[in-house]
Order: sequence, then C-alpha cells, then structure tokens
Amino acid sequence: MRIHATIVLYHNNPELVQKAIESFLNTTLDVKLYLIDNSKTDALKVLVNGNDKIEYIFNGKNIGFGAAHNIALRKSLEDGVDYHLVLNPDVYFEVGVLEKLLSYMEQNRDVANVMPNVYYPDGKLQYLCKMLPTPIELIVRRFVISDKIIQKINAKFELHSIGYDKEVNIPFLSGCFMFLRVDALRDVGLFDEKIFLYMEDLDLNRRLYEKYKTMFYPHVSVVHVHAQESHKRKKELFLHIYSTIRYFNKWGWFIDKKRRKINKELLERIKKL
Repeated sequence: MRIHATIVLYHNNPELVQKAIESFLNTTLDVKLYLIDNSKTDALKVLVNGNDKIEYIFNGKNIGFGAAHNIALRKSLEDGVDYHLVLNPDVYFEVGVLEKLLSYMEQNRDVANVMPNVYYPDGKLQYLCKMLPTPIELIVRRFVISDKIIQKINAKFELHSIGYDKEVNIPFLSGCFMFLRVDALRDVGLFDEKIFLYMEDLDLNRRLYEKYKTMFYPHVSVVHVHAQESHKRKKELFLHIYSTIRYFNKWGWFIDKKRRKINKELLERIKKL
C-alpha cells in the first residue's frame, strides 16, 4: 500500500511543521510527502532537508487550502496511490497511527475518509464530529457571545452524545486530518477550489458521505494545536464568511432537503449506539 500526504504551508512556524513531517515519515510504510507552499517566499523549503521522501512545491502566492492540496491529490490520482492524507501543519501524532488507520481502511472498503480522535496539546478533546450545519448555527456559533447558548448549540451540532469513544459514520469531519481513499476521490472529485479557505473540508466530506462512509475512528489519536485564525484576524474572518457563502450557495441555505434528511438519519443512528 502506498500513502501520500500533503501539508499546505503559509508562513508557518517551522518547528511545528517539522513535528508534523516527522510524524508522517516515521513509519516503515511506503510514503511520500508533498509540501505545498503558499507563502510569499520559499524560506520553508529548508524543511525538505535533503529527504527524498519529500517533494516541495512553491506557489509564491496563497492559492487557497483546497487548491493547494489538489496539486498533490492530482499526483496521487495519476500515480495510482492507494491513500492520501490531508494533514495540517499543526498536527502531530505517535508511531503506529498510520498503520492502524491503514489496517482499518483495508478492512472496510466502503470507507472513503477516516478521522481519529483529535486533542489539544493539553490533552483536551476537540469535538470535530459534526452535523451538516445550517446558516443559523454557524452565525450563532461565531457571533453570539452567550456561552450558555453556544454550549447548547455545540452539544448537538458537535455530537457530544456519541461520547467520542465509538466508531460513527459522520457527514462532517475536520479537514485537519483526512485519511482519504484515492479511488473514492477519483469518483467524487477533489476539493472545490471556488471555496478558498474554510468549509472546503465540509464540502468534500459531504460529497464522499453521500456515496461512501466517512468514519470517526476513536481508537487512535492525534494532537492538533488549532490556532483558530478566523477568530483572531479580520482577513481570515472575511475569508471564512466568503467561503461559507460559497458553500451555502452550492448546497442550499435554509432549504436543503438532503441536509435535513442526512442530519435526521444521523441523530436516529446515534440513538441506537
């Protein structure tokens, strides 16, 4: 089995990226890593450090998260690779995680994407299994300042009731760690490059979910530093809003029958766990 991975760079902390690189390459599996650099300079090229398992591609401008990952994903399609890991530059993990995920995917051929448990560096769980969002949920979660209201919405939207200790087929998994079956991507397509930043993971996972399973697998875990840039910078917030508009224009705003059906079936399935 061959596994390729992509890390998209944009003026990142090189020490943190190095941890992500080492996490992926520290295996006996047949792997290759693409570093796709959207930075204005190629200063991060030093991360290759002569390793022939790393290919560095410098774009010289920020072409977006999905478009940058698609450069490497197309290479995986062309090369006939079995799996491709979309990996954030601020994610790292222990030896054995890749091997266990690979084994799971080989035993479950109907799964197109699998995400492990994700934790903050302090050990706190990140609730990254989600229902398909409505515009109201996203607006309230981003702009309402009442902790009580947000906690109530999050408990349902982030599926706290699953306990994050069970294997569950989830329509919205985080893009920080997407272990993808390449044949499924060949079927449904790659990231939507019209969605520049944020929401592209939701869009891709939803397309995969409609034809395959996209599974949360809690038996291994990774660490995600998770800076939440859109909550800190106006430019990132604007991009988040723009991408959100793109997503809902594509799938439907307040009238989205598929979303309603998928979420209803998901909640009914969770009750039986």
